[in-house]
Amino acid sequence: MGSLDLPQIVNLTTKVAPFIQAYDFEVYDIVGTVALFQKYRPVVFAIIGVYLTGVYFGQKWMEHRPAYNLSTPLFFWNASLALYSIIGTIRGLPEVLYLLSLPDGTYLSVCAGLPHNYVASFWAMVFALSKIVELGDTAFIILRKQKLIVLHWFHHVATLVMFWIGYENYDPAGRFIILNTFVHSFMYSYYALKAIKVKIPRRISKALTTLQILQMFCGLYVVFSALLFAVQGRPCRRNKNMVYISVSVIASFAILFIHFFKTTYYSRHNIKSKGE
Repeated sequence: MGSLDLPQIVNLTTKVAPFIQAYDFEVYDIVGTVALFQKYRPVVFAIIGVYLTGVYFGQKWMEHRPAYNLSTPLFFWNASLALYSIIGTIRGLPEVLYLLSLPDGTYLSVCAGLPHNYVASFWAMVFALSKIVELGDTAFIILRKQKLIVLHWFHHVATLVMFWIGYENYDPAGRFIILNTFVHSFMYSYYALKAIKVKIPRRISKALTTLQILQMFCGLYVVFSALLFAVQGRPCRRNKNMVYISVSVIASFAILFIHFFKTTYYSRHNIKSKGE
């Protein structure tokens, strides 16, 4: 499904574009960084192994211990991730909007990879690394003895794998990380306010879950667009295995989020509890 190779893409990547200008810190060695991601993939899987082990034994360890409060560190944790998500969205969005505004914009943004700016590249790289940091969300749930659902830990593991491998392949669809950072801008802001006991209407929580579901369907649109272009015989830089991983992971997320939405907001138990 390829066309231009990575060195060719990098040679055509600009610091100054009609839609945005990169800061000096956003201009970096793309080829070298991609090579490092490829080299350290085993480390990522080791981190996931430690994470899943910690999830299991952490819950066991907390079984007979009182829950920690952690309101203050939880607020700063979520506020920091919210701020990062807002900045990532602001910096990454211009390239996506510019490409989509062009004739054949979906193809250009999903498959062609050009035109391309260092800003989108830098924040896609930071985004992949941030998925390691976000594993820390689970520690707060365990230490506060809150319910840990499958959707939570599966989502954290699967997104880390998907976006790490995506950056290894320098996937042109990686610019759509802004779908995730946009949603997380609201989600982590919501959690930050909840941590300091700000009362937020239930409809806001419902709206956030709806936004997460819409994100999954947007992601599926991106994936199936690449498949359609491939069937049409158009060259596409997306790695075939990456497309298969993406469709499997995103479809799983969509199913799990829809199930969570139904059980959280429309199950008889929760409707009854709300009425009481």
